[in-house]
Amino acid sequence: MKRREAVGLLAVAPFVGRLPLPPAAAAQGAKFVRELLRDPAQTYTPQFFTPHEWQTVRVLVDLVLPKDARSGAATDAGVPEFMDFILVAYPENQQWMRGGLAWLDRECHDRFGTDCLGAGATQRTAVLDDIAWPDRAPQGLHHGVEFFNNFRDFTASGFWSSQMGVADLQYMGNVFNPNWQGCPPEQLAKLGVRYTD
Repeated sequence: MKRREAVGLLAVAPFVGRLPLPPAAAAQGAKFVRELLRDPAQTYTPQFFTPHEWQTVRVLVDLVLPKDARSGAATDAGVPEFMDFILVAYPENQQWMRGGLAWLDRECHDRFGTDCLGAGATQRTAVLDDIAWPDRAPQGLHHGVEFFNNFRDFTASGFWSSQMGVADLQYMGNVFNPNWQGCPPEQLAKLGVRYTD
């Protein structure tokens, strides 16, 4: 299973567990981004993120979901804009985000003498590899692990609720089928169920 497919599984139930948002949050954020991306000439000004945080988030989301042969990167889908919208609309999630980005900068500074943006690609990968796998994380990195788990879930929710993400999943629902005859009998038998009169 490829990384994009694995992260895609996280998006099947947006915001479960880590981000306690109302069910309509992802839909609201996706609608906001869809309308925003309609005009490619429009530039977005973050409402929550500082300029430094904004640049860091843009780098991180593309490390979580880079561009591949099937679709664009997380920034192409408007994931940073989605995150900013959600963090303004649901401020109870602001603390972990701001604190986690500060932790990441501090960790990079302690290791490499520069913040996350100033670190090289290999250096960033080294830090993220240490916090991406909770069971393998070195001692003392639990704050980073918790932040990155939330961040990865948030990125997945933003990406797979976007138009690009839905296309990436090859979702085939929400289409009226006038020829639907019900579930095939062999599948009903396999499930051990049947239609009732």
